[in-house]
Amino acid sequence: MFTPDLDPLRYPIGQPQLPTAPLTAAERAPYLQQLAELPAQLTAAARRVGGERLQLPYRPGGWTGRQVIHHVADSHLNAYTRFRLALTEDNPTIRPYDEAAWAELPDVAATPITVSLALLESLHSRWGTLLHHLDEAQWQRTFYHPGSQKTATLAQTLVLYAWHGRHHLAHLELLAQ
Repeated sequence: MFTPDLDPLRYPIGQPQLPTAPLTAAERAPYLQQLAELPAQLTAAARRVGGERLQLPYRPGGWTGRQVIHHVADSHLNAYTRFRLALTEDNPTIRPYDEAAWAELPDVAATPITVSLALLESLHSRWGTLLHHLDEAQWQRTFYHPGSQKTATLAQTLVLYAWHGRHHLAHLELLAQ
């Protein structure tokens, strides 16, 4: 799963493997389940890590556990918006954001992680409802990401954000050890 130059602390579950062909409903099901389970898993991981250790980076030069939790909320909120844009516009160009700069904003240090965990719980509930109601054609709708200069289908984006949640959950698990 790892390439020789891949840092296992930065990518503890490896990098995402995005599908190149359309996914069937059965193939999408585990990714939908992973998104649905993520808020509870992050909450449980945060409890295992504990308040003091959440102030520590999960790797040298990495974010703190607190920053990781707030980042997942920020990122998945953006992803939800990207899904809605792709469903209502023809291949919209989405707006990238500076994740590292967002992680340094004052609300990250001042806001309890429980706020972002509650946000994720509500967001994933709403997002999951949307995803479970998409038809096959809607899963193939696209958006363009100017940062990567790539067009992505919603099915590929589902796989990416299921990976993203597991990726950052693994970072929290590194702090729990």
